[in-house]
Amino acid sequence: MSSTSAPASVSPSWITAYCDGGSRGNPGPAGYGVRIEDSNGNKIEELYEFLGVKTNNFAEYSALLSALEFALAMGYTHLRVIADSELMVKQMTGKYRVNSPELRPLYEEAKRRAAHLESFRIEHVLRNKNRHADRLANLAMDKGTHRIVSDLAPGRPASPSE
Repeated sequence: MSSTSAPASVSPSWITAYCDGGSRGNPGPAGYGVRIEDSNGNKIEELYEFLGVKTNNFAEYSALLSALEFALAMGYTHLRVIADSELMVKQMTGKYRVNSPELRPLYEEAKRRAAHLESFRIEHVLRNKNRHADRLANLAMDKGTHRIVSDLAPGRPASPSE
């Protein structure tokens, strides 16, 4: 088994999930992106999803939940999350309270999932240090709003089912 696909239960090394969520409008068409790397910085997986009309903060938490779900499902036990959402990071580290009724269940689920890991860290970075996740979040929003021309056959307009 290669080092990039070995679950943390086999190797105690950390995986890192770069997480980002966004919405075009707030609320508006929203999506998230997550890039997961091994301890050497090699890509393990990229995840993204269009969420419909949601807030930016909802999308940020959705990215975090996706990273936690991936780590748990794949047997990784040491997860470091890098995010550019200062609000989410400070809520997850207990520096801010979660007052939003929309975010409360997402926060509680993230805490529950993180508790199943041996080790969990979450860190804030500026947006320019989170480019891969930002690209994936924008890809999700583009797909949800049918803006990706390269997915279409030449000369064929997008239909609502695409």
